[in-house]
Amino acid sequence: MDRGPIAEIDLSAIANNFRAVKKITGAGTVITVVKADGYGHGAVEVARRLIKEGAACLAVAYTSEAITLKRAGLKAQIIVLFDKDNIEDYFKYSLIPVAHDTKTALRFSKEAKARKQNIGLHIKIDTGMGRLGFDMKDAEKEISAIGKMDFIKIAGLMSHFSDADLHDRSYALMQVERFKNIKNTLVRKGIKPLLCHMANSAAVMTLPESYFDAVRPGLMLYGCSPIKASGVRRQASGRNAHRSSLIAQLVPAMTVKTKILSLRRVQKGTPISYGRTFITTRESLIAVLPVGYADGYPRALSNNAEVIIRGKRAPVVGRICMDTTMADVTEIRGVSEGDAVVLLGKNKNIAITAFELAEKAGTIPYEILTSLGNKSQRVYHND
Repeated sequence: MDRGPIAEIDLSAIANNFRAVKKITGAGTVITVVKADGYGHGAVEVARRLIKEGAACLAVAYTSEAITLKRAGLKAQIIVLFDKDNIEDYFKYSLIPVAHDTKTALRFSKEAKARKQNIGLHIKIDTGMGRLGFDMKDAEKEISAIGKMDFIKIAGLMSHFSDADLHDRSYALMQVERFKNIKNTLVRKGIKPLLCHMANSAAVMTLPESYFDAVRPGLMLYGCSPIKASGVRRQASGRNAHRSSLIAQLVPAMTVKTKILSLRRVQKGTPISYGRTFITTRESLIAVLPVGYADGYPRALSNNAEVIIRGKRAPVVGRICMDTTMADVTEIRGVSEGDAVVLLGKNKNIAITAFELAEKAGTIPYEILTSLGNKSQRVYHND
């Protein structure tokens, strides 16, 4: 048998989610984030479907990701969010760089001058994330200097939120104000970026003040909210209530499945897996699943998660191993070896979401999707 689970990717769900983002924001430009191999969904297939739906601009983390998309024949603008190496590749593949400092912008200017070929940069401002970008106190001066560099055009201005959830919008709103102030100052100086963008998925849901010229969703495209839907509904009113109803239209695009490898009937008092962290309290039927933490199923879910078999939830018991996971199927009638097992997704109106697994594993939905998706064999479904 082949190693690992099967990830079924519903491309029509991704198309639905893209349309929902456009409807929510009214944005003329949606920069669709397909980094980390499309959040585990497969960047090439996801990007191809998004382009079919009208996406004109993609975003990735590194040049290697962008080159993979270009070599697959995809026709769209691609913003590279982090990479400042391999300057030549930006010109060879017509990629859009993001400059986080003056030194990087100068390197692009020198290469562009040598080639006598203009290049458009997006400039990143650190409004409070503390990761990458021009410091607020130096941004105006340094960006103005970049605007005067040979063969350089400031095509975009961007920033990134540290926290855009519903519990406390004050810090995010401060970041928005900082971004607006820099943008307005640059415009007064005659620097008018074509695209100003800041809103990630969380901000799309909670901060219409951050929409600007474009939005930059990632997780939403894959049908997963970075914010609990119950929290959105609880705090939504008026315009936000309408946005909440649209968020509810998001459709998860990934279902992760495996099959029962073996069934073992064990006596009361039998320890299951390493460390004897689970001991049966009755005669039990234990299903052994051919998936472990090496396949992206977090070890933190040991004794702390459920899978779906024959439309019913079955608890994960014992520690998750490198190659296998055990589930208690004593309560599931008719279960047999080879039965389908849903690790993530929906079966007969029972759903296990990335948010559920993330909460139980003490992580975030992004990690669940990228871990399982990038370790699984993918199968794609369209309309």
